Amino acid sequence: MSRPRVTVTYAQSLDGCLAAAVGAPLALSGPESLRFTHQLRAQHAAILVGIGTVLVDDPQLTVRLVDGPHPQPIVLDTQLRFPLKARLLRHPIHKPIILTGPQASEPRRRALEEAGARVVRAPVDAQGRLQLKTALGLLRSFGLESLMVEGGARVITAFLAEKLVDRVAITIAPRFVGGLRAYDAPVLLALQDVRYQVLGSDVVVEGKLA
Repeated sequence: MSRPRVTVTYAQSLDGCLAAAVGAPLALSGPESLRFTHQLRAQHAAILVGIGTVLVDDPQLTVRLVDGPHPQPIVLDTQLRFPLKARLLRHPIHKPIILTGPQASEPRRRALEEAGARVVRAPVDAQGRLQLKTALGLLRSFGLESLMVEGGARVITAFLAEKLVDRVAITIAPRFVGGLRAYDAPVLLALQDVRYQVLGSDVVVEGKLA
């Protein structure tokens, strides 16, 4: 393939929400489904989030609840807003790869690379968003054959809407939130080879994109 195999995974409420509002993180997964998510991390060469997730959650993106290798962290960050104090810069094995736009600040790039990150410029579309297909081609050229996409909502929507996803694994928590929806695009998608797991009080739905 000209790109990594892509799995989109996230936790949502019964009404399809990731969080109560933008910038308001909400823990939805129970311990059993969270362990399942870490198993998925260990099965992928890389894990990708948007800069919004880094700014709000300051994630580690490591494998902690099961035994297995840590995936390579990837961050989509068109304007290089990545914090120099982010925990990803203290990753135990892999320093983050930051995919940014051609107009991002050169001094900022140097500062991030001095802190250990690898900054890679990629083209953007007419709306100033990174061209995902080209970005995925770059990741494949780095030897990354599988990629787990964890969020946030804009990133999930973009990958699904552009049909760059091979598999999904969605944790559904038994809660209503009425907030930020995980997927918001006028594109009808269907799953094949669907499998359901009950993990604690959560239900995990897995399948391939038709």
